[in-house]
Amino acid sequence: QVQLVESGGGLVQSGGSLKLSCAASGSGMSIEAMGWYRQAPGKERELVATITSDGWTKYAASVKDRFTISINNAKNMVYLQMSSLKPEDTAVYYCNANGTRWVVIEFRTWGQGTQVTVSL
Repeated sequence: QVQLVESGGGLVQSGGSLKLSCAASGSGMSIEAMGWYRQAPGKERELVATITSDGWTKYAASVKDRFTISINNAKNMVYLQMSSLKPEDTAVYYCNANGTRWVVIEFRTWGQGTQVTVSL
């Protein structure tokens, strides 16, 4: 079973920065892509940013030029550097990973989420 553990959330003032981290663990694991999604109260979960193991990235329009996603393949970790944070960035941020285990077993899994709160 692949497990994801997020860290780095918290409370920050508008205009501030935070860095989220997510570590993946699991035997026989080969990650193809990792990403960050978020869910604000009363809203659906939405994509924030994704990155493939070879570095291709995709960002939501609302965070492009403010957030940067990066991956450390050796450590099976993904990061989200968030800058110029706005109150509308307030949400629970979830890490996501997909890939294979033992070459043939596909997986897609979620972390437990970490709260990011941006105050005025």
